[in-house]
Amino acid sequence: MLRPPDAAIGRSAFLAGSRAGFEGEAATDLVRATAALGIPAEPTAVTGSGYATAAAEGLDDDAFRERISAHPPIFARNVFVGSGPHVIASEDQRTRADRMPSLLTAIDDLARDPAHAPPWCSVWVEYPDTNDGKALSRLARVLQSRLETALGDAGRLDSNADWRLHVFLRDGRTAWIGTSVAVATRWPLGIPRLRRAGRAPSRSAQKLAEAIVVFLGEREVDLLHAGQRAVDLGAAPGGWTWVLASRGLRVVAVDNGPLKGEVAHEPRVRHLRADGLTWRPPRPVDWLVCDIVERPARIAELVAGWIADGDAQAAIFNLKLPMKKRYDEVRHCETLIVQRLRGAGVRATLQLRHLYHDREEVTGCLLPVQRAKGSAGANGLQAPRRRRRV
Repeated sequence: MLRPPDAAIGRSAFLAGSRAGFEGEAATDLVRATAALGIPAEPTAVTGSGYATAAAEGLDDDAFRERISAHPPIFARNVFVGSGPHVIASEDQRTRADRMPSLLTAIDDLARDPAHAPPWCSVWVEYPDTNDGKALSRLARVLQSRLETALGDAGRLDSNADWRLHVFLRDGRTAWIGTSVAVATRWPLGIPRLRRAGRAPSRSAQKLAEAIVVFLGEREVDLLHAGQRAVDLGAAPGGWTWVLASRGLRVVAVDNGPLKGEVAHEPRVRHLRADGLTWRPPRPVDWLVCDIVERPARIAELVAGWIADGDAQAAIFNLKLPMKKRYDEVRHCETLIVQRLRGAGVRATLQLRHLYHDREEVTGCLLPVQRAKGSAGANGLQAPRRRRRV
């Protein structure tokens, strides 16, 4: 049931896309977000569906959107709050145009709520990231085009608006409708469109390329650029090393295994046959990246140690997840990292996300807390404090 037009707080429905098989973890993200606002949520997650939903009574939708924007979830993609599911087509409706009246009626109802009122910066029609969901892609494109025309003619779209309107098709007959903070939802379905790394020695290069786009965003030019020095732990066959070297960084690739392809002959790369779990550099580097198949807690401690001891300024790393209690393991790793850095007096921001190119893993990013404008070094990062080891 939709909220009355003059109600600021009422019953809310949330939806989050996810990788198939991780719907339970995405639902946990939704529950955690509402719990942080003091409101319990009722989650629903069907394994293999590619999305999770939740409902809550007495939630301020504005506060929820801001919470998701400030604290991005780990497993949930493109979270929005609104209403649903709505029946947008009966069984005897056959054409795409048949769905428009029902969709526009549901959008009109949502627009009466002050927490969702237009203008919206854009409208996205999305669907689950599954094989069945992808069969809806053509319908989604047609409906989005028609909605853009209808909403634009009604003066409800403004590219400078703060909110984005979402329509999520569960199937051809039902949909959820809601809004999100535009800056928090940068790609339809939550999937960045990256150029294929055809010359990379492995497909894992796409994981690091996506991590850079997601975690660094508009700050990429300042935080990661030519002339910096990086270490790639567990580098072979060289996919992550290739991504860094192609951006002009000088890379020490640490792995007892061989590098493959052109990265093995790249002048900016030095291959060091050593154990990535124990090796440390003779002097601090700008970036540490790590994609070693090892217990996630071991990698969390390893990366935190590099940052805490001043061996690297920033890091991107993967945590290979167990088959069970995946969310608990990620939170455990988060705690290990935070405690290690706090104990060393190092201030840094930690983000953990299940990226599109990830499978049974979560990617993390550690960045130093920025100094006041004008006080950062030439690299845009704080100078590391090398700590004497005891």
